[in-house]
This record gives sequence, C-alpha cells and structure tokens, in this order.
Amino acid sequence: MFTTRAIVLAWLVLGGAGSGFAEEIRDIQVLVDRMDRLYRSETSFAELELELRTPHWRRTLRMKMWTEGLRKTFVTILAPKKEAGTATLRVGTEMWNYFPKINKVIKVPPSMMMGSWMGSDFTNDDLVKESSLAADYRPVFGTPGNEAVYEIVLTPRDETPTVWGRIVLTIRKSDLIPLSYVYFDERGNPMREMTFTNPSDFGGRTLPAVLEMKPLKKEGHRTVIRYLDARFDQPLAGDTFSHRNLRRRR
Repeated sequence: MFTTRAIVLAWLVLGGAGSGFAEEIRDIQVLVDRMDRLYRSETSFAELELELRTPHWRRTLRMKMWTEGLRKTFVTILAPKKEAGTATLRVGTEMWNYFPKINKVIKVPPSMMMGSWMGSDFTNDDLVKESSLAADYRPVFGTPGNEAVYEIVLTPRDETPTVWGRIVLTIRKSDLIPLSYVYFDERGNPMREMTFTNPSDFGGRTLPAVLEMKPLKKEGHRTVIRYLDARFDQPLAGDTFSHRNLRRRR
C-alpha cells in the first residue's frame, strides 16, 4: 500500500514539482530521497565527460553509465585510449574494477569506498552511490540566508561508516534542483564542495548537466562531470550488472 510520502516522492522524481508545490514541501525525508534518486530511476543510462583539473595538467575521460534503482551501477570508460575499457561495477554493497591492460578484476574493499575514483576528486562512493543520504544520514532543516532555497544539514547515523561529520545541502525551492553540497570533517572544517549548474532537459526531466567537485584544501584542483545524454526507465540487457560485462570488449 502506497504511503503519502511514497506518492509524493514518485511525483517529484518524475519531474512533477512545479513552483507552487515545491514551496509547500515540509517532509524533509522527501527532499533527501529526491537527491538520492535525482539521476536514477528504475533504470537509467547516461553518457558523461569527466574532466580532472590541477594547477599543472588537465585530463578528460568519456564514459557511459547504467544504473538500476539505487543498488546497481555499471560504468565503462570509452576514451582516451589509455583508459578505454576500464570499467566499474557495483551491486549492493560490493564493488569491482576491471583493468584491461592487466586483464584483471579487482574487488574494492569497503575501506576504499572513500578513495579517489580514477584519480579524480570524486570518491568511489560518489560515483557508484554505495551510500544513501536518506538511509545513512539524519536530516534537519538549516537556516539559509536566502528564502528561495532549502538548507538541509545531514549528520551520519551511528552505524554509518564515513569520514564526514556533516553534509550541508542547498536546494532551490522553485524546482527542487540542488545548488550545492558542502562536506565537513568531524571537526567541523569544510573539506570539499560540489556545485550543480546548467539545468537541462533529459528525457522530460530537468537535471543539472554539470557537477563540479572542488576540494577546499587543494587550491586549483577540481573535477567536472558533464552529462551529455541521459535516459530513464528503458530496458537494459540482462547481463548489464555482471562480471562478464566488466570484461566485455567495447
């Protein structure tokens, strides 16, 4: 039997949040659930660019990503040639990387989920969403300086393995588009910020097409993800989230 929260969440995820409705949202869990599911659905497919920037060099990866709900993710790198064929699979709480140069699948231990993915400023967990904001953090409304946004402060539940003391989300009220996430360490120091820009239409959904992760203690470093295409609720091959698919030549 559907609860009121489930009905509201489904309506929001499918893009039905107009400005009048968004202004009335008071169920904080609905907002956090929406952030978890923003780029996901029953199934999703996306083409992405990931650009790594440091003071000394830049590198851009071209990728494809498939997801099923919140528990399955598959990512494969298309370019440049040096990294092409490298792939990542996550099923539930388990994650594996495939490296074609050595033709080897390596399991990522839980202790490495907060480690860098492909040398970027995004972690393994950021990319494959092993953790859930709604399930792993306690949310409370903050007090933003701007009445046009929601501020949500997330603190980890006792059983949540994380390096973050809290995460502060800023969400625009008019369309429930996230503007930024700021991650704080256990001492309360801001450590990194993810910003969301360039809202674009993807299959009837309005989503930020550009996500930028910036470590606040490493000047000149940042990683930018650009969504080039995204599609939702389309059939996926039965072996998409399999070890066989990890090794498949593309």
